[in-house]
Amino acid sequence: MKSFSDSYKEAGVDVTAGYKSVELMKAHVKRTMTDGVLSGIGGFGGLFQPDLAGIKNPVLVSGTDGVGTKIKAAFIMDKHDTVGIDCVAMCVNDIICCGAKPLFFLDYIACGKNIPEKIATIVSGVAEGCVQAGCALIGGETAEHPGLMPEDEYDLAGFSVGVVDKDKILDTSTQKAGDVMIAIKSSGIHSNGFSLIRKVFDMTEESLNKYYDELGMKLGECLLTPTRIYVKPIMALLDAVNVKSISHITGGGFYENIPRALPKGLSAKIERSAVQVLPVFELIAKTGNIPERDMFNTFNMGVGMCVVVDKNDADKAVAVLNEAGEQAYILGELVESDEGVIIA
Repeated sequence: MKSFSDSYKEAGVDVTAGYKSVELMKAHVKRTMTDGVLSGIGGFGGLFQPDLAGIKNPVLVSGTDGVGTKIKAAFIMDKHDTVGIDCVAMCVNDIICCGAKPLFFLDYIACGKNIPEKIATIVSGVAEGCVQAGCALIGGETAEHPGLMPEDEYDLAGFSVGVVDKDKILDTSTQKAGDVMIAIKSSGIHSNGFSLIRKVFDMTEESLNKYYDELGMKLGECLLTPTRIYVKPIMALLDAVNVKSISHITGGGFYENIPRALPKGLSAKIERSAVQVLPVFELIAKTGNIPERDMFNTFNMGVGMCVVVDKNDADKAVAVLNEAGEQAYILGELVESDEGVIIA
């Protein structure tokens, strides 16, 4: 007998909409399938058999995150196919900071009303993020929350699991003064600091549709630029040189994230003139009259990831990253200090 409940539908939850959502998203999910996937979506759990060939002591690494208040821009612009990329990126970019390769991903969508076409569009972005990261989308959940959320709104979160050989987990204690810090360019704001952005620009349909010459596009288009996924370039770098640490520059900017990958007694000395600040951050600072210190403590400022290598490996590391399609450059060096980050 086909599953349906008129009583539940009258209470605000249409179970048949959920079934339709699953059918619509199957084509997107199929794009992400890798050799380890043993189950399709729709079961009670996603099954994945990892290929551990060449890994002596496998260690599982997990990461979880959401899109945050960036999702408000998606509501206003009625554009829902990119926030899924952000969700995947915020998880897998964390996982690779210890040297792990992401294996699979699961998402969670809470919505006021399940509109199958919209849910499938959101999942298309999740699938695209998984393809970029080389991991499989093996499951997820869509939960309808009538009365708790407006019908046209949703929230999106997820988590990923990766694997790394225990002997290859990045050992941040090997860092020393004189090591070089390399910046990998961001695609834009990524998915952090949007509460401040909403205050600066008021986040209305009018403000998001305003065209800025310095951006070369409408503000909303710029804000919804998806977070760059660095998995494949970082994997290539790990194979090429001895990477000592990796920092994912998310909420809290330089001052919060870079010290997380530094041992006690060492700080990152960054040349302010070396930082290739993207135009959108200059626009935010100017419009909101935000001090530069606060900008560097909130946003990535154009630097999505920071990598530390020996100074003798720096040029090769930059070359490998650039050959992998990234824009990398030397940002600064490590010095003996307990300040964490020094920008001068």
